[in-house]
Formats: sequence, structure tokens, C-alpha cells
Amino acid sequence: MDLAIRILDLDHVVNKKAEIVRVYLPPDANCLLSVTDHCLRSRNYINVIVAGKQNALQYLDMTSAINHCTAGIGIWKWASTDAGVEPDVVMACAGDIPTMEILAAVDILRQNFSDLKVRVVNIVDLMTLQHEKEHPHGLSDKDFDSLFTKDKPIIFAFHGYPWLIHRLTYKRINHNNLHVKGYKEEGTTTTPFDMVVMNDLDRYHLVIDVIDKVPKLEKTAAHVKQAMKNRLIEHKQYIYEHGDDLPAIKNWKWPY
Repeated sequence: MDLAIRILDLDHVVNKKAEIVRVYLPPDANCLLSVTDHCLRSRNYINVIVAGKQNALQYLDMTSAINHCTAGIGIWKWASTDAGVEPDVVMACAGDIPTMEILAAVDILRQNFSDLKVRVVNIVDLMTLQHEKEHPHGLSDKDFDSLFTKDKPIIFAFHGYPWLIHRLTYKRINHNNLHVKGYKEEGTTTTPFDMVVMNDLDRYHLVIDVIDKVPKLEKTAAHVKQAMKNRLIEHKQYIYEHGDDLPAIKNWKWPY
């Protein structure tokens, strides 16, 4: 219920005038501190911060967090494998849990496809996705294309309804290659990771999406795709027997 209320509020706020609306989805605690400090100092804006209640991983030190939040969007070079070359896929994320699942998916991809070039883009300021003519924080087409490319598949993990991302980006050149995973009205009393699985927002579904969307993997990744499906089955069996998420899920951390 709490998740649904926050998502409905998010959609409602984005309908308001662009000049006064700001929506932030910090991926970790330092980014949350930076965003909150900015919002408390601002005036005459509707500021919305989306943050979870549970303990979460920390990705950025304070200086990096401030720089990232000031920009509102950016490539996480330390999580990407496309330095100096064109990426095969862009893994985008907005929100704390989506960020963790994208990074966990990238971890799996790096373990299984050493030659796959992955770009990780994290979005703190949701309104950067809009065009600069539609929102003061929006990106120009050139800047958007620089981050997301003009023709590569984009797997986008989002905290809210997927249609909102499509709405913000529908005029972009590469919109047809944008595949958004988000909340789709699925949920019940279950484990935290199972809630993510029920909405196809988990690391295993994200890896399967990459395999399905990246041409070079379609004919060579059948074994990995089957392994991801098996992990989902193991997850369901484990929570049915133990009422809790697998230790490998609960204890996962970025290993690089």
C-alpha cells in the first residue's frame, strides 16, 4: 500500500507545471543527504523525494554524491565496462531498489559475458529525462543521446509505473529501444526481493531482458538465460520453505 501511494503521488506531481516540479530518486544515503539539503534550501518548488525505509547499500562517497546529484544524471564509470568504446547495452536506473537490481544484473553479466560492453546510467533527478524545452532540468537531445546512445537497447529499472518514463522520453530518438521495468500493480505480503520479482524488476529478469535485446547474445546465451530462470524457481522454493529471501540475495554487495 505504501509503495502504491508513493507511486500515485509521483505520477500526480509530474502532471504539474514544469517550472515548479522537481522529482528526486536518490540511490543511496549520501545522495539522499545531498538531495534533502538542496530541497530544504529551495523555495517556491514542489520537491518530491522518493526513498526507502530499509537499510541499503552505499555506492558513492559524499563528494561524489554531491556531484552526481547536482548533475541529476550520469554514467557510473566504476560500474560500466564501455570506457572508450560503444556500449552494447545501456542499463539505466532510478530509485534505490532499481539501482541495486541493475547493479546486481550487471554483476551477473560481467561474470558470464566478459566481452559485453555495458553502460550504467543512474538518474537522481527524474526531470532530466525531459527535453530542455519542456523542463528547466531537462537534457538537450545531444546530451541525452550521449548518455543513452541513438540506437542501442536501454534496459531501464524504475521505482514507479513504466509508462511515466515513456511519457518523459517519447520524443527522444532512441525511444523505440527503451525497455522500462517498473511497478505493475503486483504485490502481496511477501519478502522484499519477491516483491521485486513479482514486478519483473529483479536482477534475473533484467539479465534475461539484456539477452533478449542484445543481438550478439540472442544465439549464444541460452545457457545463461536458462540459469536465470532456474534462479527464479529456486527463489520461489526458498521463500516458500523459509519465509525469507536467499542469503545470496540478502547479502549481495557490489564486488568490483
